[in-house]
Amino acid sequence: MEHISLDGVIQASGEDGFPYVDWTAPYRTPAGRDELFAAHGGNFDLLLGRRTYDLWSGFWPKAPSSPMADALNAATKHVATHRPEGLAWGPFAGLGPDLVADVRRIKSQDGPDLILWGSSTLTSVLLEHGLVDEVLLVVYPVLLGTGKRFFAEGTPPRSFELVGSKALPSGVILTTYKATGSLKTG
Repeated sequence: MEHISLDGVIQASGEDGFPYVDWTAPYRTPAGRDELFAAHGGNFDLLLGRRTYDLWSGFWPKAPSSPMADALNAATKHVATHRPEGLAWGPFAGLGPDLVADVRRIKSQDGPDLILWGSSTLTSVLLEHGLVDEVLLVVYPVLLGTGKRFFAEGTPPRSFELVGSKALPSGVILTTYKATGSLKTG
């Protein structure tokens, strides 16, 4: 699941000199928040990279109670990190050095859906190993021209099938795709 510009940029923080901090803000609406929460299904766990975890852990535990804040705070956060110290926003579980094996293990267990949010690095690895079931893109009507891309260089080719799409009055489009396997050509 990712907030993404028309040109594929997902970066929203000012790290690495990125000039367009919080570019999604003008498009946030209560209706959009409700649609996004409905797309999550209400009960889920999270797969987060360490940077996303660190950013979110500074905000969500202090956020006012709401269905989304409560669900994010209650979700188990599976964190891909080489520095498990400092993981205080829980419940959490640090993933070991074999990310692929750990994600396979989590997916094989009964439990809520596992949502990857906010990591271009993890996306490529999960696609490469066939560990992506669906992709939900929250597409904003902007071009940024620079920044981290959701589908980074080196992302393996794959095919997807459209599951659903919903346009919001703000111009944001929620589009869900099901992973169908290797890229089909010709």
